[in-house]
Amino acid sequence: MLTTDKIKGIIFDYGGTIDSNGLHWAEVIWKAYEAEKVTVGKADFRNAFVYGERTMGKNPLVKPEHTFLDMLRIKIDLQLEWLKDEGFISPANASPQKKEDIARWSYAYARKYIDTARPILEQLAQRYPLVLVSNFYGNIASVLKDFRLDHLFQTIIESAVVGIRKPDPAIFQLGIDALHAKADEIVVIGDSYDKDIVPATTLGCQTIWLKSIGWNPYTGKETADVVITDFQELKTVFSLR
Repeated sequence: MLTTDKIKGIIFDYGGTIDSNGLHWAEVIWKAYEAEKVTVGKADFRNAFVYGERTMGKNPLVKPEHTFLDMLRIKIDLQLEWLKDEGFISPANASPQKKEDIARWSYAYARKYIDTARPILEQLAQRYPLVLVSNFYGNIASVLKDFRLDHLFQTIIESAVVGIRKPDPAIFQLGIDALHAKADEIVVIGDSYDKDIVPATTLGCQTIWLKSIGWNPYTGKETADVVITDFQELKTVFSLR
């Protein structure tokens, strides 16, 4: 049970929470593939997604000035080239235009949900100090500026910058330290049960889990202080207008 009158600060996850209403980004991009008629097996797509993420994690392909659309172009290019090279899709489905269409579809999806999340974040920022803790590529500041969210977080803790990645609780401890409050006076809001809720709970934070389709199936034993299925439900949780 969330103790709202005890809260002195909020730690937000970014990707999958603020920009896709809880839906894992692999599922968002899969929707884009379907919308743009790229026919490929789901298992092969997931392997391509993992390949792209690992490649971006090992190589400085994303620059600090890159917007979210720039980043999506890199991500989609890696995925489709891998699928083409492995023989899972035709060269036509890895054309420059197809890559651009998928990237723009995904970007529009993010903008839609960010536009609905922004008013809630603005109200919360008037009431509490907000900190962002995210596994990201070193360009989160540019992404936040592009989506007009850069004024809302007093501190940004990005894995590529601090050298710590979720689910390591140490990255959330940096967020707690930035808020200068006790762990049980902070609520962590995220879409990933394993990467957000579990480490935050380990540290003693309160938790709100934005539950949607994740990377892995759920066991049914997952718990959080509050479980929501839509970002808009935060208005009820925090009694916002």
